[in-house]
Amino acid sequence: MEAFTPMIAAAMQLPEHRIDNTLKLLLSGATIPFISRYRKESTGGLDEVKIGEINDRYNKLAELAKRKETVRSTIEGQGKMTDELSRRIDRCWDATELEDIYLPYKPKRKTRAEAARQKGLEPLAQTLLLQRTGSPLEKLALPYVKGEVKDADEALKGARDIIAELVSENEQTRQTLRRQFDRKGMIHSKVAKGKETDEAAAKYRDYFDFCEPLRRCSSHRLLALRRGEAEGILKVSITPDDEEMCMEGLKRHYVKGRSECSQEVAAAVEDAYKRLLRPSIETEFAALSKAKADEEAIRVFAANLRQLLLAPPLGQKRVLGIDPGFRTGCKVVCLDAQGALLHNEAIYPHPPKSEQALAARKLVKLVEQYKIEAIALGNGTASRDTELFVTSQRYDRPVQVFVVSEDGASIYSASKTAREEFPDYDVTVRGAVSIGRRLMDPLAELVKIDAKSIGVGQYQHDVDQTQLKASLDQTVESCVNLVGVNVNTASKHLLTYVSGLGPTLAQNIVDYRTANGPFRSRRELLKVPRMGAKAFEQCAGFLRIPQAANPLDNSAVHPESYGIVEQMAKDLHCTVNELMQDKQLRAAIRPENYVTETVGLPTLTDILQELDKPGRDPRQTIQAMEFDPNVRTIDDLREGMELPGIVTNITNFGCFVDFGIKEKGLVHVSQLADHFVSDPTTVVSIHQHVRVRVMGIDRERKRIQLTMKQG
Repeated sequence: MEAFTPMIAAAMQLPEHRIDNTLKLLLSGATIPFISRYRKESTGGLDEVKIGEINDRYNKLAELAKRKETVRSTIEGQGKMTDELSRRIDRCWDATELEDIYLPYKPKRKTRAEAARQKGLEPLAQTLLLQRTGSPLEKLALPYVKGEVKDADEALKGARDIIAELVSENEQTRQTLRRQFDRKGMIHSKVAKGKETDEAAAKYRDYFDFCEPLRRCSSHRLLALRRGEAEGILKVSITPDDEEMCMEGLKRHYVKGRSECSQEVAAAVEDAYKRLLRPSIETEFAALSKAKADEEAIRVFAANLRQLLLAPPLGQKRVLGIDPGFRTGCKVVCLDAQGALLHNEAIYPHPPKSEQALAARKLVKLVEQYKIEAIALGNGTASRDTELFVTSQRYDRPVQVFVVSEDGASIYSASKTAREEFPDYDVTVRGAVSIGRRLMDPLAELVKIDAKSIGVGQYQHDVDQTQLKASLDQTVESCVNLVGVNVNTASKHLLTYVSGLGPTLAQNIVDYRTANGPFRSRRELLKVPRMGAKAFEQCAGFLRIPQAANPLDNSAVHPESYGIVEQMAKDLHCTVNELMQDKQLRAAIRPENYVTETVGLPTLTDILQELDKPGRDPRQTIQAMEFDPNVRTIDDLREGMELPGIVTNITNFGCFVDFGIKEKGLVHVSQLADHFVSDPTTVVSIHQHVRVRVMGIDRERKRIQLTMKQG
């Protein structure tokens, strides 16, 4: 760890002691949410993003250190380690450079060059490389014509193979070519022979004959190209802008003069470039550009997911959830304020059954019988028709109607989680319950669904799945701990993401709660099987216990700081409860009086803010979305129309907007604002209500172009 601290500090431009303290906490088992919230004195107030970056950089360096040991042991095993080589490996902390150092010693399958060496042709190759002899080539090669070498041509061919491999494994040569690829690399794509179908054209027409500088190729375009390649529709390649110039540059470095030997070396260099170097560096840049595109796509996905998870909750209200449909009817469920299923049935207000009067009577009766306060309506098939039907009824109480995203609901309804929750109900009931619960608390419901299925990413199935999962899991964990969790009502799925818990402890908490009733204090958590002191330290501050005897148990104040709050109350001659309820008492607190060796002003400031609004939910207040009633299908759209809509997905090329029809419209990044926008997330957010104007309609491809520009 000590060796890595200076490197991470230099890369992140942070003091070494802050990096060192953060790494010590991470390696001791502390979670990122816990460190960022409760260890600000140690880290200097680093946020979750910076702590996550420190963690990632440490893991990469640790992985590189292991690779260095493999390289070292392999070279030593060959008896080829020198003092200079050993020093180079010690100093090297760049993965590409390390692989270049290792390449000449790396065990490989039998190459043409290795076969030539086994025939004894290496001395001939070295003679040709010197390019000093004026002897005829046949005379030079003649001594090597023996055994498996049949004639001079075969000897020379083997020598050229050896030279080609030497050229391709030369560090300087590889770096020179890398610079050419980096500065002037072009990515090309062409349609594969026989793949010019209408279906392929609909998806990849723009890439049938495409060429662009690699460094300017955006994440979404590169991922689209690679997907087309994976599907066998596109042929994709990366080459320097001027290959002839590259090859001539290499020849100038290796070819000296115009002798016959020089001509052999020139031929070997050309072979090295075409057969070995270019494919190798192209593969390298394909991987690097893909990794960069993955990183950008994952960043956008994580940002979208965060906004979705932190969407405003309706809260604990009695909700009627509807999964709309035509032929199969609308599945209706009634939920209590805690989200428990009270009733379910199907109504058929739409064709082909068209039982509008009966459906209306049932709906009105359910609202009255279960004292429904809000209706959650899925935004899938028949959503607009069902919304019109629901809002046209007269109820015995005010009822708000919200349209809720169904993305991932079908995944949840068929999942093991849903089967465990509702073993006696079919997928349609489970889906409707999920829709209703999403309105009440999006975070608590969406954590049950694989984040990739929620529908807020771009090319999520094409990016590195391990990195994607790690990023999304970290995002979910961050959101859950930011909001806090009621330990007496949370599902095991929600508890799993609480700092320090995980699946086993989450299940143990639920089991303990079932056997012993609600938790009455945070201290009682220590009675949960396998809840040790470390796990308690990590999770306690994020778990809430409403109606606990100690009001701090329903706040973000960590139990380790209860003594500080109690001392504050004692100094003001009041109880902790009185301190939390009286703003004037809190105003009299001088935080600097409570600074100790381990507790500084950052922690004290957080405590005072929490006392001001204990257990506050950082999420905003929910707003209902009202679509234009005159627009029900794509055929109702006209260019120039202005419409209200809601942002459902953000990509680095723009955002998608739902305005109440099956198809979503795209606001290209160039149409998001009157000024230049490089990052769409600086202008719009998931679930933001916007007004858009229709710019273009492609009814055949079902694509709608929108603008948010004024005028």
